[in-house]
Amino acid sequence: MVMAVRFLFNLAFAAVATACLLGGTEWRQISSAQSSPGAILDGENKTTIATAQQYFNQGLKHYQQGSLTDFQVAQSSWEQALALWRQENNLPQVAVTLNFLCLVQRQLAPPAVALACYQELLTAAQTLEDTQTEANSLVAIAQLQLQQGSYQEAFESLEKSLALWQEANFKTGEVISQNELGQMYFILGATAQAEYFYNKALEQAQSLGNRGNIAGIEHNLAQVKFTSGDIKGALALEESAFQHWQSLINDLGDRATPDLVRGQAAGLNNLAFMQVQNQQLNTAKENYQKALIIWQQLGDKNGEASSLNNLGYLAFLQGDLPTALDYYQRALTLRQTTGDRLKESLTRYWLAVAWKQQGEVEQAMAEIEKAIYLVENLRQAIGNDDLRTSFLASKQDYYQFYIDLLMEQHQREPNQGWDGKALVASESAKARSLLDILAQTPGKITKGISSQLLNEKETIERQLNTLQENKIKLYSSNYDPQKQAELDQTITDLLQRYDRILGQIERQNPDYSALTRPQPLNLPQIQALLDDETLLLEYALGRKRSYLWVVGQSSLRSYVLPKADQLDEAIKSFRQSFLEPTQRIRRPLAVSQGAQLYGQLIPDPAVIAGKRLLIVPDGVLQYLPFGALVTDNPPNQPPTYLVDRHELLTMPSASTLGILRQNTAQREPAPNLLAVFADPVFTASDERLGPAIARRPENLPVDLELSARDAGVYFDRLPYTEQEAEQLIALFPPEASLNELGFEATRARVFADTMEQYRFIHFATHGILNSKNPQLSGLVLSLLNPSGEPINGFVRLYDIFNLNLPADLVVLSACQTGLGQEVRGEGLIGLTRGFMYAGAARVVVSLWSVDDEATARLMTEFYRGLLQQQMAPAAALQWAQQKLKEDPRFASPYYWAGFTLQGEWQNLHPSGQLAKGTSPASSVPTKIIGTSLN
Repeated sequence: MVMAVRFLFNLAFAAVATACLLGGTEWRQISSAQSSPGAILDGENKTTIATAQQYFNQGLKHYQQGSLTDFQVAQSSWEQALALWRQENNLPQVAVTLNFLCLVQRQLAPPAVALACYQELLTAAQTLEDTQTEANSLVAIAQLQLQQGSYQEAFESLEKSLALWQEANFKTGEVISQNELGQMYFILGATAQAEYFYNKALEQAQSLGNRGNIAGIEHNLAQVKFTSGDIKGALALEESAFQHWQSLINDLGDRATPDLVRGQAAGLNNLAFMQVQNQQLNTAKENYQKALIIWQQLGDKNGEASSLNNLGYLAFLQGDLPTALDYYQRALTLRQTTGDRLKESLTRYWLAVAWKQQGEVEQAMAEIEKAIYLVENLRQAIGNDDLRTSFLASKQDYYQFYIDLLMEQHQREPNQGWDGKALVASESAKARSLLDILAQTPGKITKGISSQLLNEKETIERQLNTLQENKIKLYSSNYDPQKQAELDQTITDLLQRYDRILGQIERQNPDYSALTRPQPLNLPQIQALLDDETLLLEYALGRKRSYLWVVGQSSLRSYVLPKADQLDEAIKSFRQSFLEPTQRIRRPLAVSQGAQLYGQLIPDPAVIAGKRLLIVPDGVLQYLPFGALVTDNPPNQPPTYLVDRHELLTMPSASTLGILRQNTAQREPAPNLLAVFADPVFTASDERLGPAIARRPENLPVDLELSARDAGVYFDRLPYTEQEAEQLIALFPPEASLNELGFEATRARVFADTMEQYRFIHFATHGILNSKNPQLSGLVLSLLNPSGEPINGFVRLYDIFNLNLPADLVVLSACQTGLGQEVRGEGLIGLTRGFMYAGAARVVVSLWSVDDEATARLMTEFYRGLLQQQMAPAAALQWAQQKLKEDPRFASPYYWAGFTLQGEWQNLHPSGQLAKGTSPASSVPTKIIGTSLN
């Protein structure tokens, strides 16, 4: 609900445009110099030119006055001047006049008219080879494209503008484009990328000493700080920006440009917003109204809508619902007029909230459905997977409100199907980017893509790998923190380029939308995925209350659960009870907390009795080992866990399963069985290198070792993984298996074409969790060759996306491989989605740093269940977990509950074909029963 500054390019049009703001005489001299040199003008031509110049200067005079009426006069004057310059075929003067006409049309005309104006200006600038005007036009075009929701086109326009500014060596222009890129990322919910570009822009603006630009960037950075929860830092930046604008206006007096006044209004708007957060409601109202008057004087409909929307929210907080609705309706009209669909969706959301508060459920339902419709359409226009993810995450409140509204209606009318609609709304909010990428079968994404873009993508990937090798060498020799910081910054810059290249690649594919925009499933489609032995348990956590839907082939039950914060505290405490070594010995604590959580999350145990459970978690539930929930805790007897009664699987969404089935339905099984990567060589102190190899010192400084571990470049050996691999290989025919141990467990072997020939792929090694840059998460294989020379052993998430692994099962027997960056609505962005995209039908992952010895035993039992007992994967994992916890040493959930199976549950016949059902009863253990956000 804060106002972004997006007008910086107007503070530095280009050299001539800035000059014109300081005096008409100087402008006339520059204009005359741009007339056709050496031409002999007759009397009629002289008259036409003089008249055109008169109209232009008249428009300039009125524009500088800054009122709405003056803007209208300026537009009319410049239109007349433009017609005369066109008549004279004077392209330089056409460009100059368009520069100003387009600017005022942005305030007065529909976006499509302003966009056409800038497109004409762009063409003229290209013909004249006027690099600065060309770049300036592209920035304006990007802003208008962004306003209309054409996100990928806006990115491309800004990229071109930045390159042109750099070509012209115009630093202020670079600041402009960097600021706009920051604003783009902020609007799409990618706050880390936004902060990156804002900081780059601010540093350069400060070096140039441009107070107006500094103010604008500080104002925008304040939004990032506020969104991140740093209200104090946001307020400090906003106050600094406002002081810059105020002092510039005071210094310039009558020469103050409309853009400076616009900045002042934006500052007032955002200061008021922060005052609302501090409960200074009366002061906030005064500042909102001051800003509103300025917007109206300037004819700035976007700004006016922003302040009206905020005044509506203020009235809503004060309980004045009629006034709030009036402000919202006025804001909505303006946003529809300007074509700002993103802000229109926000206003409709708040209208829905206000209508609900007033008891008008039908109006609330209509508005929130329109808001979500707009969001869904805008999301389609975003070319980059990660940005679609962050964008939808920033709009999760819309879906949460809609689910609440539907479920409240279900309470009033329990037999009208409202809970089914709420389940579909939950599916619409979940794992959409994962759903998108699973629809892209490997190989199709490159169809129709230019070789230049594909080559650039591969070049960046090679550069990233080289930088990782350099980090390894840095830690293996003389550590230099400054060099590490430089490497990290270079990697960050490359990742930004990589994201934008992916967006362009996706946009060039003519089949991309059809391939990658599947819609979430409806209730009958979800039910069709299930068999009579399987139930879907889908959760949605909310601020006031949470929900559970239990779905069968022909049934649907829904339940209201505790709010998210309450569950968050309970789950954190439960995990700590067995993950913390000091807590692990207090087994009754873990049992009692597991029983309490079971009661909260499974309110009706009778409904799920004897069934396989396909669980779609939400929020903090993604960190919960459901198998460790306690169903019974009889005195003086071992507790009964959920895993004792049910086969368990997890999925990011039910719709994801539908795409997985579609992708694997006609797939022939791979000819070979098992490929294992285990016990890699991580350090020069590894005894396998032999005494002749110079070794890294054993004892590193504590701070260096911690830094290396945090950077993911130094790891201890996992001694039990060799034993794990040997035991697994012994279960398979030698001619159908591959055992890559030690030095052979390399990144290069993973990328070999032969990997497509294995049904089961098993990684027993360390995993990396990078929550800041999830695309840098991955697996670690051998980091040195037999000669002790460093090699690249990192298999990053972006590497995994480039693999082709049509495997029945990928097992990540590593630490925290099921985790990643938590994104609202998308779940944990970890390695699972990479392997599913690469073709895996199922992935076994871990939820915490697993014990080495216990994992080796668990995996051996798991594969024994798959092969010797011919169990379905879910049943085999259940059996292995039960076998492990029978050993008193491994009875704690810490040892056996960390692994979870994601994906398909249907059984694997020896031929590789899928079939429904579990293994025969004789093989089942006896315990088993079944920018401006305003």
